Amino acid sequence: VQLVESGGGLVQAGGSLRISCAASGSIGSIKALGWYRQAPGNQRELVARFTSGGSTNYADSVKGRFIVSGDIAKNTVYLQMNSLKPEDTAVYYCNAVDIDMNSAWGQGTQVTVSS
Repeated sequence: VQLVESGGGLVQAGGSLRISCAASGSIGSIKALGWYRQAPGNQRELVARFTSGGSTNYADSVKGRFIVSGDIAKNTVYLQMNSLKPEDTAVYYCNAVDIDMNSAWGQGTQVTVSS
């Protein structure tokens, strides 16, 4: 399975950015799609995700600013990021988990927020 992200880039603090991810290839029934991020020197952390059951999860640091959306049937997930802060700077990774709990990752897209 391949996950391909797009839409990262450089934005000023307070701005918005939307990143996208599409999954292709041999993939089982997807159970969850979401986004993680990793800043230099930090561990990879969950940003936001949604499940086939309709639930969504957000990191406390992005609640009220980021919106995760997509279509599990179409293997797509998006992350709308608003009111961006310099601390949001990181490589953002798309993640898919299938019903057998197999996890796949994208190659990552850089998001840089300047102050």
